[in-house]
Amino acid sequence: MKIMAVDYGDARTGLAVCDRTEFLASPVGTIEERNMQLLAMKVSHMAEQYEVGEIVVGLPLNMNGSFGPRAEKCRQFADMLNEIAPCPVNMWDERSTTVSAHNILNETNVRGKKRKAVVDTVAATLILEGYLEYRKNKKAAEQET
Repeated sequence: MKIMAVDYGDARTGLAVCDRTEFLASPVGTIEERNMQLLAMKVSHMAEQYEVGEIVVGLPLNMNGSFGPRAEKCRQFADMLNEIAPCPVNMWDERSTTVSAHNILNETNVRGKKRKAVVDTVAATLILEGYLEYRKNKKAAEQET
């Protein structure tokens, strides 16, 4: 099943999609939109275009696992998206994915405007990779029992 990951941001939101085998996560772009409702409509449209069966919205919990203002905003966006999306919407713990995305971009020497344009899609790809790994491990554990 194709799955889309969303790294929600106030100004830019990154998207990534995996292939049907759930093996390869690829960045598919950034949506620049500040209005949450319009953004939800655009993400829903992208989900239809890519024919995804599930959407995963990153949930930026605090390092101690608690919900802060950012996590609440992401949950609000996911709820709004769930009302209009063509498939189920779930949330996935994305602690440190933006930091990891910046580290990856540092290693590849991506700077300035170029960096701003891609950091959200890299973060979405990392969210999706984490979620795919979880699904793979869950399937393996179920087969063992």
